[in-house]
Amino acid sequence: MRPLFETLEVTALDAPDTLMPLNVADEVPVRLVFNGIFPHGTMMLTPADLADFAFGYCLTEQIVDSARQIRAVEVVEEGDGLALHIAITGDKLAVLLRRRPRAQTGHSSCGLCGSDDVPTPEDAGCTPFSWDNPIAAEAVRNALHGLEAAQTLNAATRMVHGAAWADAQGRILLIREDIGRHNALDKLIGARLRDGGLSSAGFCVLTSRYSFEMALKTARAGMEGVVAVSAPTRRALHLAERMNQTVIAIARPHRQLVFCGARRLVGREG
Repeated sequence: MRPLFETLEVTALDAPDTLMPLNVADEVPVRLVFNGIFPHGTMMLTPADLADFAFGYCLTEQIVDSARQIRAVEVVEEGDGLALHIAITGDKLAVLLRRRPRAQTGHSSCGLCGSDDVPTPEDAGCTPFSWDNPIAAEAVRNALHGLEAAQTLNAATRMVHGAAWADAQGRILLIREDIGRHNALDKLIGARLRDGGLSSAGFCVLTSRYSFEMALKTARAGMEGVVAVSAPTRRALHLAERMNQTVIAIARPHRQLVFCGARRLVGREG
């Protein structure tokens, strides 16, 4: 396993003679190859939980519909980076072969880079959510209080994003971290998919802004509620509104703003 960060010695601008240790997270080019024959571009990733990333990426990019359609995932050292070999079922490979591979490297800050086209909020390929599963306001606050303690890599480096899954009481059950916010989300989705599915009650908590590609991924993963530390974009909200998704953003333990989907929330007083 590659190290996730390196400890460097740095100096402050006003104290050139004083060395200070600082942990710096790594990023690695990871080439995606399907069934040994079809390259699908390269992503810049934190080199951890790559099998989770493979499952989540394949689901949110609509390469597969379920975990059963992924037969194997193998991580291979490859020069300066890694190769992620993903074996999928023949019917899904046939569909993938009709797509163009990504035209460029997917950098850590982008989620749709190099894609053939960007779907509109009306053409996301998802069915709107029902309003059957409420989210308690207290659970949202509990999750935000527990988020920092769950971010172990960020505690060491202060430079990576996190995507977490909280249960109906707001307990953080699962978290994945990465230099890329969309990569962290794909890792979280993949971990849930590998662990038995995406249907358990709860909500997603993100340390990043909620932009369109993040909304697209959460919608495709069946996440009815999303809490984001930073702000949403209008295009992301357009999709969320269409999906009946609850979006709470600019969220801190002491204050959270409801942008859409308030119908799902209970216990907002106090």
